[in-house]
Amino acid sequence: MVRQALTDDEWELVRDAFPPPKPTGRPRSDWRNALDGMLGIARTSAPWRDLPADDFGPWETVYCLFNRWNSDGTLDEIVRRLQVAHIDVGDLANDLWCIDGTIVRAHRCAAGGGKKATRRNLATTR
Repeated sequence: MVRQALTDDEWELVRDAFPPPKPTGRPRSDWRNALDGMLGIARTSAPWRDLPADDFGPWETVYCLFNRWNSDGTLDEIVRRLQVAHIDVGDLANDLWCIDGTIVRAHRCAAGGGKKATRRNLATTR
């Protein structure tokens, strides 16, 4: 999952978006590795348990940080900063961009349409 990692320039943009560390307690995990793990999961749609612990730390830690940062708006701020930086450089069009363009077709019965069946004429089957 190396290709999903943030570059040093991108990390400098988002470094101060995280909440400040608490003065006491357990030492925090490396937030850059955790963020890289979140981006890798978002890109591959893999289950959290498949996150390589050697590269990103325990999946439970990355998942808990993801939930915390998602609920307090930290991830929204990170995405906004990265989008603005890529728009300014010209890598990303300001008027058109897409996160997921997947289309999934469902069967007719998923919409309540019922199954195809052979129609019987009541007059001929009696």
